[in-house]
Amino acid sequence: MSDLIWLSEAQMCRIQPYFPLSHGILRVDDRRILIGIVFVFKNGLR
Repeated sequence: MSDLIWLSEAQMCRIQPYFPLSHGILRVDDRRILIGIVFVFKNGLR
């Protein structure tokens, strides 16, 4: 899993306005969620 695509802080700041707002529930790390989505798109589910 060393080929994961990590987003820089500047990239995360640019896409932050498109994330849904938290409504009383603690949010998970959005960066980890995005990396997981990109990983599945790139490698597919096995």
